[in-house]
Amino acid sequence: MSEPRNYKTEAIIIKKTRLGEADRILTMYTPHFGKIQAVAKGVRQPKSKMSGHLELLTYSMVSLARGKNLATVTGSQTINGFLSIKADLELTSYALYIIELVNQFTEDGIEDYPLFKMLIDALEKLSTEKNRELVLRYFEVRLLDNLGYRPQLKQCVSCRTQLKPVLNCFCPGSGGMLCPSCSRGGNFSYSLSVNGLKVFRLLQDGDYATISRLKMPKELNSELERVIRSYMKYLLEKDIKSIAWLETLKRSI
Repeated sequence: MSEPRNYKTEAIIIKKTRLGEADRILTMYTPHFGKIQAVAKGVRQPKSKMSGHLELLTYSMVSLARGKNLATVTGSQTINGFLSIKADLELTSYALYIIELVNQFTEDGIEDYPLFKMLIDALEKLSTEKNRELVLRYFEVRLLDNLGYRPQLKQCVSCRTQLKPVLNCFCPGSGGMLCPSCSRGGNFSYSLSVNGLKVFRLLQDGDYATISRLKMPKELNSELERVIRSYMKYLLEKDIKSIAWLETLKRSI
């Protein structure tokens, strides 16, 4: 049985690209179709009724018509515009980083409802939580876990011995931790303190209600940020573009 030509789906707008003089190609993450792309015709015109419902970081109900190559957006209605995020430059930079991760780590048309929920939850937490950095670290670690890139944090990935509470190292190319002896073997790695490893493990296995009670000093957050992002860069084999803007804003605040 063929799929119906017209359908509706919830969607979060994660990327938009100009097309011609008035149109856009939208990349959206959906609960049951995964990442999809569609043409929004005339959406860049001043009188477009759909433009406000199809902005980046907007959670909308979108009506679509299937096409030979790309679907066409035929209607849209905002569910959550995340206006508090869009009104705050720093929050916007955090949210753009999150949606870039989702875009970079996913392929088109692969359903992943848990990831859709993670994305919604992360944007909602950014809107309400005070510890924004913790929201990012939690999302990063859970994203990696969900996509099958869970790093090994309990034992050395080289000699398989249980890690002791000393200064160990994280090796992106090996997908996890190295003990002090193995880290001297020439592998490119990042040192990770005892507390850093404890928090990394908690982010990996704990629930957010527990994690949200953490008091994470700036130095500890920077340590985890460096390790996690080095791993993501290794997996993607390229830089994450939004990090540059995020770091520029941090320095200016």
